[in-house]
Amino acid sequence: MISHSAPDAYLGAMMMRPFLAPLLALTALPALAEVPTQADILQAELRPGWREADGRHFAALHLRLAPHWKTYWRSPGDAGVPPVFDWAGSSNLGSVKVHWPRPEVFDFLGMQTIGYRDEVVLPVEITPADPSRPVSLRADMELGVCNDICMPATLELGADLTGPGAPDGLITAALAAQPRPATEAGLTALHCEFTPTGDGLRVTARLHLPAATSPETVVMEPGGSLWVSDTEVRREGNELVAVAEMEPPRGTPLSFDPAKLRLTVLSATEALEVTGCPVE
Repeated sequence: MISHSAPDAYLGAMMMRPFLAPLLALTALPALAEVPTQADILQAELRPGWREADGRHFAALHLRLAPHWKTYWRSPGDAGVPPVFDWAGSSNLGSVKVHWPRPEVFDFLGMQTIGYRDEVVLPVEITPADPSRPVSLRADMELGVCNDICMPATLELGADLTGPGAPDGLITAALAAQPRPATEAGLTALHCEFTPTGDGLRVTARLHLPAATSPETVVMEPGGSLWVSDTEVRREGNELVAVAEMEPPRGTPLSFDPAKLRLTVLSATEALEVTGCPVE
């Protein structure tokens, strides 16, 4: 565990970075253009899915966007806005886990965002508190949607999961599209360097991994409330090197556990994942 206190001079503007892209996009909107409504852009449903023999239930949030519109992945990039879920209105819900199929990497005004365009199915794995009773699932979701402009969206979805359900090809395909273990793609070694900075930490990850056939993006997710910059990526032969800055919210200590650091390598056709980065 790496821990130290952040200085009082931590820039509050850092907390505004997730909103930079929407603000820039809105400034580019012609003054007389008609701003679309959420209903024009986004349609959503909760697909009821099926119950497994062990009591777990697989449902899904199915989001359909207007052509060319996109929404964000769980780690949306420095210029993106992460989706937020609230399951408090559910009953008989023991635990819930959202599964994320492979996203795309976008460039907007020189800034990187990560997400989905046109349509996405997000599988939801539900463990009932009491497996003998049905689950009433209620999802309140806040997300950002973007095209030439960006806007916030809110969704209220629900379904009563009362029986065994039935197989759903869209949910099955989305589960299969999740990032696979990097070891399956030839990862043979992984090491990290951690360098204190004035406000936080610089992380340099070195992955011994065969090169993809298209440009690679590496996403670092340390967990918790740390802000993470877009990652600088380069190739040194068979080694993929990724560097990112991490900082805590103003006035809070930096607490970082290398064993919990999740690295996701994204390319045009593949998504790979590994958790835990040993110190070099």
